[in-house]
Amino acid sequence: MALGVAQAQKVTGAGATFPAPIYSKWFTQYSAAHPGVEINYQAIGSGGGIQQVTNGTVDFGASDMPMKDDQLAAAKVKVIHIPTVLGAVVPIFNVPGVSDLRLSPDVLADIFLAKITTWNDPRIAKDNPGVNLPGDKITVVHRSDGSGTSFIFTDYLSKVSPEWKLGPGSGTAVYWPTGVGGKGNEGVAAQVRQLSGAIGYVELIYALQNHIDFAAVRNKAGNWVKGSIDGVTAAAATAKIPADYRVSITDAPGPNAYPISSFTYLLIPAHPADASKEKVIKDMLSWIVNSGESEASGLSYAPLPQALADKVLQTIYALQ
Repeated sequence: MALGVAQAQKVTGAGATFPAPIYSKWFTQYSAAHPGVEINYQAIGSGGGIQQVTNGTVDFGASDMPMKDDQLAAAKVKVIHIPTVLGAVVPIFNVPGVSDLRLSPDVLADIFLAKITTWNDPRIAKDNPGVNLPGDKITVVHRSDGSGTSFIFTDYLSKVSPEWKLGPGSGTAVYWPTGVGGKGNEGVAAQVRQLSGAIGYVELIYALQNHIDFAAVRNKAGNWVKGSIDGVTAAAATAKIPADYRVSITDAPGPNAYPISSFTYLLIPAHPADASKEKVIKDMLSWIVNSGESEASGLSYAPLPQALADKVLQTIYALQ
């Protein structure tokens, strides 16, 4: 759908860093194809995205964590969740002499609980026969900002570790038992690159772009799986998607499912004050589903499955 000059708009959004690389590409391409439309997206973390869309200070938000019922109820406007792509959160590490590593769910949880503190711990060694693990101290790197990536990671840990579930729990911001903070996925990636013995968690594209090693994780079926588009797609394949799209697909069943996978969402106010801006947003969303999805795999995201994409389009067309 072409936009006339009368519909030229500056649209503002803020939120998740997890999908920021694909959003940056999409919004640049969309603006180039629609003269007069400028989309300004600030990657400030999912917590900030939820807060700003709730307060009505942006035209749309973005989050990897679906908003909770109480957050939706507190919002100044009705907020619609539009899933855009799927991605993987991977455990990145900087261990001298080690480029290939396996981390079982309980070991990963206990590293972040500060119960496993050195890289040559017998529990890590058991899953990595033949790997020369040094005795270096483990330094945990976590997000310092309210983060959907943190929600995905802690949602997963809460499913595989009873102690984690009863302790830090899941959320965009939790109390971390140990470690140092980094702002955004890029901040965590930078810290892990710089700190020998470090471990952290980032969206897959940040590990690939920064050339940081990331570990294979044992999935629910008992198989070792590294984060990949195929693994994310396999995780989504068994998901029962509710009408409002708010769903967790961490620790998914299936032999090839990557266990720390998630949808990410644009958060769209149902009735923005500016009706002309509403048309632009609706057009942008339909463009993303019809044209943008083909760009996802090039940046290591998984596109929406076709049946889901068709359903999301119907939701977009129904926006009033």
